[in-house]
Amino acid sequence: MKLAGLLLALAAVCGGQTHTGLTYAKVGDRELKLDLYLPSGNGPHPLLVWVHGGAWRAGDRAQTPARFLTQHGYAVASISYRLSQVAQYPAQIDDCKAAVKWLRDHGSEYKLNTRRIAAWGSSAGGHLVALLGVMSQVDAVIDFFGPTDFLRMNDVKGAMDHDAPHSPESQLVGGPIQQNQDKVAKASPLTYVNKGDPPFLIVHGDADPLVHFTQSQFLDKALRAAGVPVELVILPGAGHGGPAFNAPEIRQKVVQFLDRNIRDAR
Repeated sequence: MKLAGLLLALAAVCGGQTHTGLTYAKVGDRELKLDLYLPSGNGPHPLLVWVHGGAWRAGDRAQTPARFLTQHGYAVASISYRLSQVAQYPAQIDDCKAAVKWLRDHGSEYKLNTRRIAAWGSSAGGHLVALLGVMSQVDAVIDFFGPTDFLRMNDVKGAMDHDAPHSPESQLVGGPIQQNQDKVAKASPLTYVNKGDPPFLIVHGDADPLVHFTQSQFLDKALRAAGVPVELVILPGAGHGGPAFNAPEIRQKVVQFLDRNIRDAR
């Protein structure tokens, strides 16, 4: 295939325009950026915000599995945020909130329908999008294997000691989590759950060695108790990420959830 034909084929798969490196906020000398992937068509396009994982200390907004949603008519904003070696919590959720605000403020420039916005993230990103939901910043949440109760992450023995001083959770709050329970409570989605929260889709593997699936069960139970619409999907044999989370049936479930709660919601 000639280069021109290849580029046309890629455009057909990936959708419409791409805007990379858009600055959504500035903290000191640090610019916080996002990438915006638009579907084909005139819009306004329903919007999903992707928040990457990486234990709050690594990760890259360029590596987003959500980009396939442009084929279904959704715009996808993949955001960066300050990592824990740069700033402790609540910097991370503050950055996510700032990104959502910027998208709302600039939606018309990029043909976005910002009346209802969804957020999707995995692992640390799953934790942050859950917080966005229970803090009333977005209108639907897709949480893939995100931590929800740091103090109980060692309830089931896994591949990591989460209570250790250098665990990702301890680095996020600035000290061993069991010795900083007030800070941990402020970083827990469970603290903020209430009956007005948006619908949640939660997906977790039952063989996850880093974030045990009970973490998703805690959030599911709290949301149900508050009367919030929630669906919890436990994937047999799946670990902390991997092909199971990109399977056609999971992608279809994501699209159906978004269609129901973002595109078709009134």
